[in-house]
Amino acid sequence: MQTKNQIYDVAVAGGGLAGLASSILLARAGHKVVLLEKNHYPFHRVCGEYISEESRPFLVSLGLAFGELKLPEIRRLVVTAPDGSKLETALDPGGFGISRFLLDATLASLARSAGVVLMEGTRVTDIYSEDGLMKIRLPLQVITSKVAVGSYGKRSNLDLKWNRDFVRQKPCKLNNLLGVKYHIRTDLPADTISLHNFKDGYCGVSRIENDLYCLCYLTNANNLGLSNNSIRLMEERILGRNPVLDQLLRSAERTWPEPVSISQVSFAAKSQVEDHVLMVGDAAGMITPLCGNGMSMALHGSKLLAEQVTAFLSGRIPRQEMENNYQRNWRLQFGSRLRAGRMIQRFFGDPLLTKLLITAGRNSPSLTQWLIRQTRGEQF
Repeated sequence: MQTKNQIYDVAVAGGGLAGLASSILLARAGHKVVLLEKNHYPFHRVCGEYISEESRPFLVSLGLAFGELKLPEIRRLVVTAPDGSKLETALDPGGFGISRFLLDATLASLARSAGVVLMEGTRVTDIYSEDGLMKIRLPLQVITSKVAVGSYGKRSNLDLKWNRDFVRQKPCKLNNLLGVKYHIRTDLPADTISLHNFKDGYCGVSRIENDLYCLCYLTNANNLGLSNNSIRLMEERILGRNPVLDQLLRSAERTWPEPVSISQVSFAAKSQVEDHVLMVGDAAGMITPLCGNGMSMALHGSKLLAEQVTAFLSGRIPRQEMENNYQRNWRLQFGSRLRAGRMIQRFFGDPLLTKLLITAGRNSPSLTQWLIRQTRGEQF
């Protein structure tokens, strides 16, 4: 907790992957860091829970013990169209599955060990600059820091308060979306991630730890309205039109009575800096989940951010250069992936376009591998 006149070097609003990784890197660099998370670890988040291999060395450097966790390695991809037609292909270099329940809690423990002041159950109501410092407003106090980081996820009360560009856009295929997640037990191959399309949406399924699978789907919010606002009814009437997905939903054992969900998901372009607040993770920009690379982007973004923040705090560059460098590096690293993701997104959820894409992929395996590469990066 901040004492009178105490100034942190960095305050991080939001304790997801990007926020936790950023705080660990900055604390290990010798900076005084506070991280504010509205929930208490461990807890579940709406997420596909698949991480591409490019992130493995970075997570090892943070302290994730892969040998002890024995996570499933995912090396194959299956895609089905709404009519059940199927494309199967190798996923090179693939990835691994891990729940956010486990991963976030593990990173939170590593953050504490690194010296991060972790304030759980704490909601940030505003962040603003004043006299060259950043002010982080909480319900009962104001925290002062030299740098503020926004790592609060897909959409927040802060986005609305600041009236960010993406929240002002009219509802469309890229921003009026609902995400739903379960953990299930099933007998699907442990090395395969599958993407099942249905009208105006798609569902991803992949193995995580403890012999469980993550089932997470994204759909246009209108589908819920057409189903009397019932998730179960929507799954029966709309998701179930895909015969492969229908069989999975009927046979899988759901380990939770109700799923976790999030509404108003947007893949519209976002800014990486808002009034001197550095955005990272989903707050900076989201790749469509069907690309399976959002978690890796969040982790890589934290490294790009920590490099520039450390340069600023050590006096090597001024604040404006830190902000400019971070925005430029973020866009150079992720800009083309986001554009590719939005392009691929337009095919998924449309019965005709999905069928055409699957047919093209069957006839040209090199096209499939090229599309996969467009959403991947190098190890970092």
